[in-house]
Amino acid sequence: MKIIWLGHGSFRIETADLVLLLDPWLTGNPMLTEHQHDAAVSGATHIILTHVHFDHVVDVLPLARRLNIPVVGQYDIMGLWGETEGIETIGFNKGGTVDLDGAKLSMVTAQHSSTFSTEDGLRTGGSEVGYMLAAEGHTVYLSGDTDIMADMEWFGDYYKPDIGILSAGGHFTMDMAKVAYAAKRYFAFKTLIPAHYRTFPILEQSAQTLAAALPGVDVIEPQVLQAIEI
Repeated sequence: MKIIWLGHGSFRIETADLVLLLDPWLTGNPMLTEHQHDAAVSGATHIILTHVHFDHVVDVLPLARRLNIPVVGQYDIMGLWGETEGIETIGFNKGGTVDLDGAKLSMVTAQHSSTFSTEDGLRTGGSEVGYMLAAEGHTVYLSGDTDIMADMEWFGDYYKPDIGILSAGGHFTMDMAKVAYAAKRYFAFKTLIPAHYRTFPILEQSAQTLAAALPGVDVIEPQVLQAIEI
């Protein structure tokens, strides 16, 4: 398995014959230059969406059309797009699991919001979610944008993820200290990759606090387009 950061909350996950794009943000992403865009999405087989804030969704529909690949996400927004946007969608809901040709993706709750702008103001686009991705003998917790939740207790007990990709930048999501608290209290990660940080000055710029708090965990600060091999 290769986990490749595309900056902010965006990742490319290569496992078996799959290339999964998690919340791919290309347009306007200050951490991903334009000449890196093709490498970021080349060979993609699926797009996985956690919620519809602009920094997660702005490129989803254009990529789905250009690459002719399905978007996987929360039932309500997938249902709408399947009817109105002319793309293939895989819609399911919290508690459900779908098989993506060998990798199993389970949807779990997140604590955030999920809105997008229209001419008539903000509208809700389904609900914010996270995922558990089971592949190659690993389970990866893709937290999406979230705060700490009591639900994390059963996430850790039931799914037993050994890898975490957790939003940790603060202001909009958990910060590094909260991710460290959640990791110690609810999970037994072997590898932890912070996300949704460093993009803007308002966000945390380093994972040193996280690494220092979790001496038994391999805390990896990702670099854009550099593969983390698990």
